[in-house]
Amino acid sequence: MKRAFPIFAVLTTLLLVYALNQALSIVHIPGVAPTERTMGDVQRIFYYHVPSAWTTFLLFSVNLVASVVYLIRRNPVADAVAVVTGEVGVVFCTVVLVTGPIWARPVWGIWWTWDVRLTSTLVLWLIYVSYLVLRRFSDSAQTPVLAAALAVFGALDVPLVYFSIWFFRTQHPQPVIGGGGSIDPRMLHVLLINWLAFSCFAFLICWSRYRLERLRREVEEAQALESLLGPEGVPAPAAGSKMPLPRGQQ
Repeated sequence: MKRAFPIFAVLTTLLLVYALNQALSIVHIPGVAPTERTMGDVQRIFYYHVPSAWTTFLLFSVNLVASVVYLIRRNPVADAVAVVTGEVGVVFCTVVLVTGPIWARPVWGIWWTWDVRLTSTLVLWLIYVSYLVLRRFSDSAQTPVLAAALAVFGALDVPLVYFSIWFFRTQHPQPVIGGGGSIDPRMLHVLLINWLAFSCFAFLICWSRYRLERLRREVEEAQALESLLGPEGVPAPAAGSKMPLPRGQQ
């Protein structure tokens, strides 16, 4: 696994560079995304906004599964996976909330509007930020359970975010995939390439963060065991108890 990580990191970097060129057309090679007729080059944010949203949904879905597994089995591995995917998912959700207004301002003339898609996405972000705050600042033994329950509740907002533009009239544009719209095959190719690159990048971050999380927990367990046993491996006396004196000092 240690050898696989740098190899996967190099491959992910190459894929990100390739996807960047395909989206922004820095070097014109076959397959690069064409310029959209109406919006022009600002539309190229699409290749980062949409893959970030899809990656967010993927990470929060993994978080949901890991949280449910922890609630059922109290599996520490599932809890660690939930923490990691929650953190990385918030990062990608932040990218969605930042790139959306940057794209909307020059095209629709507004930074933000309180329609269902945008509001539900903001609520999703707030729920998972609350999840991370709970994990970070609560020292209760029940914190993992409460956090898992909050994650399950937050995941209920994911379908609302995704299907809101089908069920409600929103300022957000209608989907070009699966929503009756159309997209240039070259644009679709670049969109999927960027999603693959973002997914690999997210997995790489989660992999690294998971290793750190497991190491942190092992250190905390070792420190807790040391505090119970004492510096020389002898059980520490309870508060108020008297240790027997060595022979010759009694």
